[in-house]
Amino acid sequence: MNPAAPALTPTTRALAWCLHLLVIGLLALAAGRAVADSRPHAGLIVAASAACGLVYAAGPVLPPVRRSRRAAALWLTSVGACWLALLALSPDAVWVAFPLYFLLLHLLPRRAGLTAVAATAAAAIAGFAAHQHSFSPAMAIGPALGAAVAVAVVWGYQTLYQESEHRRRLIEELTATRADLAAAQHTAGVLAERDRLAREIHDTLAQGLSSIQLLLRAAERALPHAPQNAARHVDQARQAAVDNLAEARRFVAALTPPTLEGTTLAGALERLCTTTSARHRLTARFHLTGDPALLATAHEVALLRIAQSALANTVRHAEATTAEVTLSYLGDRVVLDVLDDGRGFDAARLPAPDLEAGGFGLAAMRARAHALGGTLTIESAPGLGTALAARLPLPSPATTRPEARP
Repeated sequence: MNPAAPALTPTTRALAWCLHLLVIGLLALAAGRAVADSRPHAGLIVAASAACGLVYAAGPVLPPVRRSRRAAALWLTSVGACWLALLALSPDAVWVAFPLYFLLLHLLPRRAGLTAVAATAAAAIAGFAAHQHSFSPAMAIGPALGAAVAVAVVWGYQTLYQESEHRRRLIEELTATRADLAAAQHTAGVLAERDRLAREIHDTLAQGLSSIQLLLRAAERALPHAPQNAARHVDQARQAAVDNLAEARRFVAALTPPTLEGTTLAGALERLCTTTSARHRLTARFHLTGDPALLATAHEVALLRIAQSALANTVRHAEATTAEVTLSYLGDRVVLDVLDDGRGFDAARLPAPDLEAGGFGLAAMRARAHALGGTLTIESAPGLGTALAARLPLPSPATTRPEARP
């Protein structure tokens, strides 16, 4: 196909065969009437009809005619020449002009096709008038009306086909967009689940393993002078391993942490402080202020994990002796504060997370708060301890249970 010319509008096989049969039938009619009426030059009329039929039949079987408008134009010129010769011999050839209109409009560009149809109609009118040796306006009605109908039908079909192709492309684009959206949603789901597992691993297994490591080091220091203290540290390490195994099984199944089962968030935080004080050289105390309100399970889990991570950081890095954990209900929000009297640090110069040195805890805590529309702030200075505050907006009462003061 010539790339500079628009592509041919496809047609159905049934329409093409109807047009072929119409052309052959009209040529046969012209030849048959010439023989039946014993017209002069009947032999020439039959020969011209046969030649026109053969030239026409060559077009559908020649691939260049379907692929190139130039080849199609040459073929149409040959068919037109044979038809003009037949029209000069028989007035019945005027009827062949009607299927020729469709061929011209289908195979030629719109402007060239319209010009060719007008020329064909004029030739048909002139040829018929020549055979009648007279001209009247009625002679022009048939060919002109046929040309108008052919133009309306072909252009209407092309318009409908273009609209259909446009809708088909839109549907394909919509289908592709839906597939891309589904893939993006799948990727987002995978990333969200990976982030969830990463936070849970850090706040449970990583912190638990760190606690076990500290307890075993304490047991090692207690040997051999204080075997009873060493045994106590080993027992606490074993209990920490049991607790973390339960936590691991829970977060893999995306269930509520064991420390929240059968209790309130305040109760879980108080037990966390008690456990931390028993296992490490840190006195952790819990405080509850305000009127407890209903919290969504996601809010309870986030606040508990933030408290666990904050106390773990205090144990590992702060060298603190006391830590205060406060859960406050302040009307439209709930706030968790964790304060310690440790060595503190420069909050404006936090090191980047590192696989060896760690540093993922603060990023995980901040991500948990932001995921629920809250904020996490840290205030600290060297030698002045650290204050961490997680603020979450209070959700509407949902499926959670009310808090109660212990």
